[in-house]
Amino acid sequence: MTAEPVATRWLTAEQLGPHFDDGGPVVLIESHEVFRRRPTHRQKAHLYVSALRHRARQLGDRVELVESSSYADALGARGLTGDRLEVVGATSWAVRALVERLGATVLPDRGFVTSRDDFAAWAEGRKPSQLVMDRFYRFVREESGILMEGSAPAGGQFSFDADNRERPPKGTATLGLPAPWAPEEDDIDAEVRATLDALEADGVRFLGSDGPRQFAATREEALAALDDFIEVRLGDFGPFEDAMLAGDSVMAHSRLSVPLNLGLLHPLEVVERVVAEYAAGRAPLNSVEGLVRQLIGWREWVWHLYWHLGPDYTTSNNALDARTPLPASWWAFDSAVIADEVEAACLSSVLTDVAQRGWAHHIPRLMVLGNHALQRGYDPVELTRWFQGAFVDGTPWVMPANVVGMSQWADGGVVATKPYASGGAYIQRMSDYCGSCRFDPKKRVGEDACPFTAGYWAFLDRVEPSIRGNHRMAQPLAGLRRLADREQLVAQERARTDPPRRAAPRPLWARSGTNGRSSSPQAPLCARSGTKGTGPRLGA
Repeated sequence: MTAEPVATRWLTAEQLGPHFDDGGPVVLIESHEVFRRRPTHRQKAHLYVSALRHRARQLGDRVELVESSSYADALGARGLTGDRLEVVGATSWAVRALVERLGATVLPDRGFVTSRDDFAAWAEGRKPSQLVMDRFYRFVREESGILMEGSAPAGGQFSFDADNRERPPKGTATLGLPAPWAPEEDDIDAEVRATLDALEADGVRFLGSDGPRQFAATREEALAALDDFIEVRLGDFGPFEDAMLAGDSVMAHSRLSVPLNLGLLHPLEVVERVVAEYAAGRAPLNSVEGLVRQLIGWREWVWHLYWHLGPDYTTSNNALDARTPLPASWWAFDSAVIADEVEAACLSSVLTDVAQRGWAHHIPRLMVLGNHALQRGYDPVELTRWFQGAFVDGTPWVMPANVVGMSQWADGGVVATKPYASGGAYIQRMSDYCGSCRFDPKKRVGEDACPFTAGYWAFLDRVEPSIRGNHRMAQPLAGLRRLADREQLVAQERARTDPPRRAAPRPLWARSGTNGRSSSPQAPLCARSGTKGTGPRLGA
């Protein structure tokens, strides 16, 4: 009698936590060729390679860590096809296509609280414009019982977002909190840095700069980061969730998106920990609910939208006809180039932070970087690739809805009900950037006119034909029509959007003609992990 072949489980770099491992043989694949073809922050490359190598050391004899130019080559060379190979869900559209081609056994998704069946049941009968996050979040809360008191939400309402919009404290450069948890590098990190140095010497061009590893690469480190956030930052998270300070890039944010997107933490265990803090009277409800909404609301919703909207969502949506290439300074990602080319203090500060750290919290991403890109009409495909590569938590599934939908309104209203454009007044109210800036957020015309204030009106002028049917934009468009200096303002901002004075070299994946699109079948190293969790009721 012939023995059944023992299936080897392929775990991607986003499936490195214990909930993806059932104790059998494992293969991990480390691909460096992806760094030649796709924009990747140096610190992101370090984190993912380090996490793979740390997991390989932990698994010992059960794992084979393979360095290969492609996933398909690595698996095919080992005969890992058909019933000899199993995967936990699909981690991206590219990975889904590969495992289907190989005939692998596909196990139910893990790593999220809700399953695809849960989402399908909720979305049934709804138009794309009705797939609203707030409604999905309420559905998850009601079905799971998380932060519920019987049939009613804790505190009498599902969202405390209105309580989480405090301005940053005046007269201080930081919130005054201790530095966030950071790991201690080890011999594996030293080896990874040597590997990346060799790749750079061989012509690979990374985004941003190298630096000490800032985020968890192991399960133990991820739990330490979670403990630190709960002890030090959770209480202040809610009130200052939307605030920005030039001297405090972290504020009270958790930065747990990074270990979550590596699969080192399960979102439900984070939710249970913070809810327990509220139940024990150690954390305010607005902070706890705000984090819960990010995890089982927005994060789950974006994951499901990635699959629901299809593989062509990013490349097939450009509702506002945005065609402007990203400035060379964004691709150069060099502090000296940014300082020379970017004059607005908020934009310069955020770009520098991302160049140096590969991370920023959600408000700089949306209201500075995304807002600027929206106003200037940057190509949403190229912008999505930039966001995915520039941020250490940028995965193939998380960026499409966040960038194409929420930030750039390129899908015409599937993710967001109106374009998320704002003038300089918002940045002035919610940050300390404007005090050190040569531009005046109250001015829209002139040498000291704020690029965000003027850019807002120029944006409305450009897209008016596309959005005049949106009832939420009726008031702003009425204001636009009353501007006496409209023509002058538009000409001024058109000149500002022109290519920068000193063009830095654009890498192959950012040059004209590619438009950020790739025909390569190679799945990215950082392809995202699956869905189904073990939460109460949902996905059971």
